[in-house]
Amino acid sequence: MGAPAPAPDAIYLDHNATTPVLPEVLEAMLPYLTSQFGNPSSEHALGRSAAQAVHTAREQVAAALSCHPDEVVFTSGGTESNNLAIRGAAAASSRRRVVSSTVEHPATERPLEHLRARGWTVTHVPVTPQGHVTAADVAAALGPDVALVTLMLAQNETGALMPVAQAAEAAHGVGALAHTDAAQAVGKVAITVDGLGVDLLSVAGHKCYAPKGVGALYVRRGTPLHPVLLGAGQEHGRRPGTENVAAVVGLGVALAMAQGRLPEEAVRLAGLRDELWAVLSTMVPGLVRFTPEQALPNTLTVGFPGVSGRDLLAATPEVAASTGSACHSGEETPSAVLLAMGVDPAVARGAVRLSLGHGTTVADVARAGRALVGAYRRAAVGRITA
Repeated sequence: MGAPAPAPDAIYLDHNATTPVLPEVLEAMLPYLTSQFGNPSSEHALGRSAAQAVHTAREQVAAALSCHPDEVVFTSGGTESNNLAIRGAAAASSRRRVVSSTVEHPATERPLEHLRARGWTVTHVPVTPQGHVTAADVAAALGPDVALVTLMLAQNETGALMPVAQAAEAAHGVGALAHTDAAQAVGKVAITVDGLGVDLLSVAGHKCYAPKGVGALYVRRGTPLHPVLLGAGQEHGRRPGTENVAAVVGLGVALAMAQGRLPEEAVRLAGLRDELWAVLSTMVPGLVRFTPEQALPNTLTVGFPGVSGRDLLAATPEVAASTGSACHSGEETPSAVLLAMGVDPAVARGAVRLSLGHGTTVADVARAGRALVGAYRRAAVGRITA
C-alpha cells in the first residue's frame, strides 16, 4: 500500500527529489509557451527571438558554473546529461575502464552497466561509514587503462559532499577525463568548474527550481565527446533536437537566481537543518544521523529506531518527505546507499530523508519536528506496525 496523499498544507521537505518552479522562473518561461513560440533554428523574427532566449540562458548557466557559454550543452535533464557524459566520453576513448563509487545515482550507474555489458571494466570505490569517498581510494583505483572517473558531487540521500576536485586531479594524472553528477549540488553550494577541475558536469533543472525535463552538461573545451543521440546539429552537434526553449529559459533564470542567493541561503538552510536535528534528536532516543558534517546544507537523513521510515511517513501526512528504501511486491528493502556505508539493515529500514528548500521556514521546521516525533511515539506504543 502506498502512502496517503499529503495534507493540502503539507510541509514540503523533499527538495532533493524535486523543487517547485519559482514564480519568477514561470513568468520568464510563459512568453515562449505562448506568443514567442518560434523554432530557434528558424531565420525569421520568431525564430531569432527564440534563439536569443536560448543564447541568454546559455550565458546564465555559464555564469553559474564559471565557464564559457560554448561549453554548455542543453539536455532534457540530469539523466541525459550523465548518459551523454559517460557514454559519450567512452565512445571517444580507446581505453576500456571507468572508475566510480558505490553510492552513485541510477542515472550514473545504469550507463555504467551499459558499458560493462559491452566489455568495459567498471571499478567501484567504496565509501566510509560517513558516506564519503576518499581521494586516496580513487587514486588507488586508477591506472593507464582508465578513460573516465565519474563521481557525484553530492550524494542525493545523505547529502555527503565528495572529493571531486582531488579525484579530477588524480584522473588527469593518468590521462583520464573527470565527470561529476552535480544535480544535487547546483544552486545549494558554490561551484566553479575550474575549482572542481572537471571536464564534464551534469545539471538537472528540477533540482534547482526550474521545470522538469531540462538540464545541462558542461563540456570543457577540447574534451572528446561523441553524441549519444543522432539527428541535426543543435547544441554544437552534441545533442540534436529542437531546444525546449521555455524550459531552457527557466533553467537560466533559476540558476541566475540561485547564484544571487548564495551563500546566504546556504547558511540559512544549514541553520534550519541543524534546528530540525536538535528537535528530533532531543525527542527521539536513539535517533541516528546519517548525514555527515561535510554535506549539503539542506539535507538531513536520519534513522528512527525500531520503525519503518516508510510507515512513519505514511502516518505523517502533514510532512512530505522520502525514504531511501525501495518497495517491491510489498517487501521493503533498505537503502542501498546506507547499506554501502555499512549501516545495519534493521537500522537503515528506519531512514527518513528531510531536504529543505528556499520556501522552508522556522515555523515549518518546528511543525515538521512535532509531527514526526508524534508519529514516532505512536509507533513506539504499537499503533504503527513496525
